[in-house]
Amino acid sequence: MPPLIVAFAALAAVDIAGVAAGLPPLEWVAKPLLAPVLAVQLWRLTGTRHAPVLAGLGFAAAGDVALMLPGRVAFAVGIVFFLGTQLCWTAAFLRAGALRYLRPRRRLCAVHLAVWVAAVAALAPALGPVLGTAVAVYASALVTMALTARVLGRRPAWGGLVFLASDLLVGLGAAGADFPGRAVLVMVTYTVALALITTAFTAAEARQADGARRQPPQRVGVCGPPSATARWAGAGCGARAG
Repeated sequence: MPPLIVAFAALAAVDIAGVAAGLPPLEWVAKPLLAPVLAVQLWRLTGTRHAPVLAGLGFAAAGDVALMLPGRVAFAVGIVFFLGTQLCWTAAFLRAGALRYLRPRRRLCAVHLAVWVAAVAALAPALGPVLGTAVAVYASALVTMALTARVLGRRPAWGGLVFLASDLLVGLGAAGADFPGRAVLVMVTYTVALALITTAFTAAEARQADGARRQPPQRVGVCGPPSATARWAGAGCGARAG
């Protein structure tokens, strides 16, 4: 296992332990580093080819800090930062061909829309008009990210669903519907979602590289349309034929 992934797992364990034991210093030590460690791992393996993903992790790190601060203002700021995360990741999935993938899957889109409507209907009344509207906007971006994530396969699809579950638990706490163990579940699901979504991009590139090694060399000027991962890497027809 790569050392940075080991470091991420260790930071996640420290943070979850801090939440479970009610020790905020442990959270402050570990939580702000979760997204940056994944960003460094992604950058080391792929450079800046996945700049929107890196930007999304930057927003996530800022959102993590905001959500550790008390008060509704800090909560609202955290929502704004994580809105940036969802928009950046959605842009990355759209770049990978999510619209083409989703166009024939209308039932799947309808299910995600129903999830958004149900979540907003359940949480918005308890949050008030201002915060409820902010949560509704954020939830629409989150559901869209989870939907478009399916373009890269099962790993990011599960990551999107787990992120949905994590933020639903956050919303329940903000709405006053707390229960024992909720905060721990929030962090467990959040860290799992971060890892699944981020590593999906390196896994996609690894599959692309493996497929390229297995294919016989093509004649110059005979080249089909590049895959999504090849487009990220700048390995389109011109690159191969040149």
